[in-house]
Formats: sequence, C-alpha cells, structure tokens
Amino acid sequence: MPFRIFSRLWAEYRVLLLFVGRWLLISAVVGALAGTASAGFLVALDWVTSWREAHRWILALLPLGGLLVGSLYYYWGRPVEAGNNLLLDEIHTPRAVIPLRMVPLVLLGTLLTHLFGGSAGREGTAVQMGGALADQLMRWLRLHRRERTLLLIAGISAGFASVFGTPLAGAVFGLEVFLIGRLRYDAILPSFLAAICADWVTRAWGVGHTAYPVLAVPAQMSWPGLGSAALAGVAFGLTARLFAGATHLVSAFFKRRIAFPPLRPVLGGVAVALLVWLLGTTDYIGLGVPVIVRSFAEPLPAYAFALKLLLTALTLGAGFKGGEVTPLFFVGAALGNALAPVLPLPMPLLAGMGFVAVFAGAANTPLACLLMGLELFGHECGLYVGLACVLSYLFSGHRGIYGAQVIGQSKHGLWARQQGRRLRDLP
Repeated sequence: MPFRIFSRLWAEYRVLLLFVGRWLLISAVVGALAGTASAGFLVALDWVTSWREAHRWILALLPLGGLLVGSLYYYWGRPVEAGNNLLLDEIHTPRAVIPLRMVPLVLLGTLLTHLFGGSAGREGTAVQMGGALADQLMRWLRLHRRERTLLLIAGISAGFASVFGTPLAGAVFGLEVFLIGRLRYDAILPSFLAAICADWVTRAWGVGHTAYPVLAVPAQMSWPGLGSAALAGVAFGLTARLFAGATHLVSAFFKRRIAFPPLRPVLGGVAVALLVWLLGTTDYIGLGVPVIVRSFAEPLPAYAFALKLLLTALTLGAGFKGGEVTPLFFVGAALGNALAPVLPLPMPLLAGMGFVAVFAGAANTPLACLLMGLELFGHECGLYVGLACVLSYLFSGHRGIYGAQVIGQSKHGLWARQQGRRLRDLP
C-alpha cells in the first residue's frame, strides 16, 4: 500500500519536476538574452540622451530623425511595425515566429527618436526585444508549438523587469498585459523565472536604475486620507484614458492625412520641435527622468503633466519609436505633484501614486503597477498606491495604449457585452 501511494505521488510530481527543470533552463536563456539586450540598450540610451542635452541644436533636425525612423520601418520593418501589439496578437492568435529584425529595428528607431529630441519611453523597446529574442528559441531549441505562448509571456516579463529593475512587477506585467481582467497562471513560473534572471543579468553587466525615495505615509490612517487617495486615483484614471485617446487620435489623424508613412514622423517632428522651441526648455522631451525625480522633492508647474502628455502623443502618434511607460510615469508623477496643494496627502506620496497609477490605467495592469510601487517606493505606501492603481484601472474604462489587448473580464457588468473583444475593435 505505501509503495502504491509513493508510485502515484512520484508519477504526479515527476511531471512537475520535469516542467520546473525544463523552464528553469529555458527561462534562464530568455533572461540572459533579454537582460543583455536591455543592458546594452540602457547604456546606449543614456549616451544619446547626454549627447543631445550637450548639443541641443540637434532638436532642429528632429524632422530628419523622423524621416530616418519612418523610412527604416517603411522599407525594412513593415512585418514588425505593430511593435508591442504584434506580441500580444501572437499570444492570442499564434501565426508565425516574430522576425528577429524587430530587435535591431526597435533599438535603432528608439535611439534615433531620443537622439533627435522626441518624447518617448523605453519599455516598448525592451519588451519587444525580449519577446522577439525569446520567440527565436522556438527554432533554436525546437520547442513544441503549445509552449510558444509561455515563451512570449516570459520574454515580455524579462524585457520589462530588466529595463526598470522591477522583477516582481515585470513578472506580473507579462501575465496581465494581454488579457484585461484575467491572469494566465500556467505561465506564472516561466514569467517569474525569466523576470528575475533578466533583472539579475542587467545588473551583472553593471547597469543600474534610477533610485527613487522611500515614500512616507501619514502616521495614522484616516478617512480623509483614503478619500483623497481615491479621488487622486480617479484623476489618474481619467488622465490615463486621455493619454491613450490622444495618442490614438494623433496616429489616426496622420494616417488619414498623409498617405506616405515616412512623411508622418517628419511632420510630427516639425510640430514637436516647434513646441519645444516655444517652451524654451528640454524638460518635456526624451524620458524626462530628471523632472520625475524633481516631482518628489519640489513643486512643478501645474501644467507640466499636460505638456508631457501632448508632446508624447505627438511623438508616438506620428510614428516615432519608443515606449509609453516612462512618459506615463512623468505624467502621473507631475499630476500627483500638482494635486498636492488641494489634497491632504504628502506631495512625494501623491507623486509616487501618480507615477504608477496613470500607467496602471493606461496599460490596464493594476497588479503589476502595485508591485512596481512597492519595489520602487517601499511597502509602507502600498495601501495608498494600491487604491490609486485600482481606481485608475477602473476609471480608464475599456481604453488603453495597447489596442491588441483582449477584454477577458469586463471592468463593470454594464460593459459585459464587450468581453472577448480587442480594444482596437471597440467603437
């Protein structure tokens, strides 16, 4: 009898042990590839940003940068121009292995965007590189087709974790981003292993990340404090919806008015360059990390979040490359900073809440953003950050920066008829 029980247990756990061992090895490879790619990208991005700030005359050539980026994708990058949405589409409806050319194209396109002075982020680049490199393992390791979805999710998680130094948030982001309202639990082990490994590899290359302050919270929890956090969360969600809507609106406008794709970022570059010249400052282009850091320490102009939103929507909507997430951090932190005079919460806490909550609403990833808040700002702010992320997620509606996201569970029963549809297909 004991032998029979042991045999059944061994038969069950042998499969699990094989699964764990197999994905430990695969995820280590994915993490090494994504972490190394992110490390090289971050070093190059830091260099082009420093060079641009030291040679600001190059902003006048932003239209030329737009022509280079537009031509690059028009002549060589059409199969991969959908970027992050291509990764999500391949998770939902697998068709073919993502072309490896996505990696050099998005890397070069993003660096050109930042070099010439566009307003963009970096997560899109890291996620695309991680996903595309991971997908190549289907050929290199001759994996089974049913493992491809897990592989893509692991690549997305690895890219996100390594570019921000947030392995927990990166792991959950990969599980959460493609299906609104649901998690893909069969991918939880590959996702976590790849995210942890990628973050470790990036740091092992000697590449660091921006350090943010540990946020202090009110000594005693109070209803006015929680109510203020809730109101801020609503504002963050509406702003996230505005960001996504503005970016899609600009993109649709350029596609409707300009038939030749390489010319779209040229005209977008003209608009951005003129606005920067009128503003007389470079605070609102590139990543904007210095301004984000300042938002925790000193008051910013109340309109700072709106300017970053406008310039990023023009940059990305016109066809420049990069990510939306770091600009969303900027928008959220600056908005939280602007709310400090009217809400009874500390300015750094509101900035930190906005930092992650606007992203939560725009990307529809509240759990990943809560974890990011804990990883970046410490655990004491978790209640306030979590409340802001949840309400931002709810009040952003069925809108977001990733049109390929599928609504797995509607945010409200009144919207249940939209379940199973992609965001880009909604009216």
